[in-house]
Amino acid sequence: MKKWAYALIILGILVIVYPQANEWYDDWQQERLLSQAEQQAAVSHQDTTKNLKIGYSEVNALLNEGAAADNINSKSETPVNGQILGVIRIPVIDVELPVVEGATRENMRSAAVHISETDQLGQKGNFAVAAHRAHKVGRLFNRLNEVKVGDQMQIESSGQQYNYQVDRIRIVEPTEVSVLESDHHSQELTLVTCDPLINPTHRLIVHAIRVDNNAN
Repeated sequence: MKKWAYALIILGILVIVYPQANEWYDDWQQERLLSQAEQQAAVSHQDTTKNLKIGYSEVNALLNEGAAADNINSKSETPVNGQILGVIRIPVIDVELPVVEGATRENMRSAAVHISETDQLGQKGNFAVAAHRAHKVGRLFNRLNEVKVGDQMQIESSGQQYNYQVDRIRIVEPTEVSVLESDHHSQELTLVTCDPLINPTHRLIVHAIRVDNNAN
């Protein structure tokens, strides 16, 4: 009889404790998964930063070479490789350039290039584009230094026009990779070229925010 009594007592304790134990386990599991998620997010951020540094260093190396083909008409020369993503237009400085995926020497001879490690056009994030600041007036990003805060620019891609307004202009060291980063709250456009025009030591960065109705 005592054995049954003990068994019933133990069973009662288990009935009482089980929900709490189950809750404790769920809390532990949640904390464990949260910790893993935070670690993965940290690793992901580190990987993103590392990729941006690698991609930006490759772009900088090409920019340091200068525009090797200043005499080529940028509007008629077809890039050697890379998908053509669209056309960038900056009316205030009369720029109209194809935007090609991937920074290569061949692409940058006659086009602006999307820095592939940055975000995609039409998505929240920073769509970064680089081009040589050719010595010939009006060629590539030669006149980008004339752009002012508030100026408008557009990228036309696959029949859609993305409108941007310049909100920040900076001159930075070539190693300043933070110019390519984003908080992913809005659709950003960053233009990168050399500064000054002759014997460049820095990078001219023109940052813009998408302003049309589909930007959110």
